[in-house]
Amino acid sequence: MSEIDVLTFGCRLNSFESEVMRRHAEDAGLDELVIVHSCTVTAEAERQVRQAVRKARRTHPGRKIVVTGCAVQVDPARWTAMEEVDHVIGNEEKLKPLTWTNLAGDGPERAKVGDIMAVKAMAGHLVPGFDGRSRAFLQVQNGCDHRCTFCIIPFGRGPSRSVPVADVVAQTRLLAGQGYREVVVTGVDITSYGKDLEDAPTLGGLMKAVLRAVPELPRLRLSSIDPAEMDDDLLELIAGEPRLMPHLHLSLQAGDTLTLKRMKRRHSREDVLALTHRLRSLRPDLVFGADIIAGFPTETDGMFENTRRIVEEAGLTWLHVFPYSPRQNTPAARMPQVDPMLRKERAAILRAEGAAAVARFFASEQGRVRELLVERGGAGHTRHFAPVKLAANDDPQPGTLVDVRIAGVEGGVLVGERAA
Repeated sequence: MSEIDVLTFGCRLNSFESEVMRRHAEDAGLDELVIVHSCTVTAEAERQVRQAVRKARRTHPGRKIVVTGCAVQVDPARWTAMEEVDHVIGNEEKLKPLTWTNLAGDGPERAKVGDIMAVKAMAGHLVPGFDGRSRAFLQVQNGCDHRCTFCIIPFGRGPSRSVPVADVVAQTRLLAGQGYREVVVTGVDITSYGKDLEDAPTLGGLMKAVLRAVPELPRLRLSSIDPAEMDDDLLELIAGEPRLMPHLHLSLQAGDTLTLKRMKRRHSREDVLALTHRLRSLRPDLVFGADIIAGFPTETDGMFENTRRIVEEAGLTWLHVFPYSPRQNTPAARMPQVDPMLRKERAAILRAEGAAAVARFFASEQGRVRELLVERGGAGHTRHFAPVKLAANDDPQPGTLVDVRIAGVEGGVLVGERAA
């Protein structure tokens, strides 16, 4: 049996692509292999990747180590300079079976990183399942055509390109047939879906096609969405489709309009408040998550206060907060910087706001009956993506959907028992 370890950092899209690479490597007959799938969104993310590479070399001295992902695509020389690394593979090359077949042969190139900005199309990758997971990730889009001043990702992922509707439907049908009860739709900028395709389908139109073609799939979840770009079909689904989960994660980044302008985002503070109000009027039980950057360049105390207040004003619950990290060759890196310690302090304040929001949400869940997707160890997530732990003696089969009554909170998660 082949020994292939995949160490994944970063976003949900990376999780999907890690499974594609694992299967390509297995099909190529590779073994004794460690694939390190990198992220470059922050300097801390890259530090963790380098640390993992060095640890992998210490713990698996005889294995071949391959590093790929966005950090490699942006700066391949940095990774080829690491003596622990055997091969460096770019973001487009990593998904091609031939790359892994060549790696299994004699004398493969040490570095294979092409021009990601020249890539104009993509195909769906049919992955029949995800080992050890009860939910599956489904890639519908890659790349980004926007140029937020803080973000290096477009240079790691290339231009926006979409998977054709028929391919997405086929993959969803395959996953549902494998027994997956929830599919998470992912990409770099999924609300831009379809603009590059001939008939220009929208994300909402794609979701309608998937739900119509795969009626046996009980739960469909969206990953991060741009508040500036929601189509009418998607709004219609949010309002009236119970199989679309009542959980939306917003690519917010800040709650101050001037900060958002300097980030080159396409929404304002007022836009976010109007959107969350409208969406809740369509579906009152919606729960929102959000990405927020603390200490963006030029951020004053007043600007930060606007961001802090939007957590409660917009009713945000699941926060992903990180201090601003300068990325080389981005416009924001050339702006007047906020002191690094102040960035960390502001991030801590926002995380405390997030913890308070979660506590309020958990309190509102007490006594309610919620549908739980069981993952492992008698734990899982509700439709609102709330973590729930069942009683110690109750351990349903992973992938099972069960109704649970929320009885309390323990160790930062909800505690539930089977509903009668």
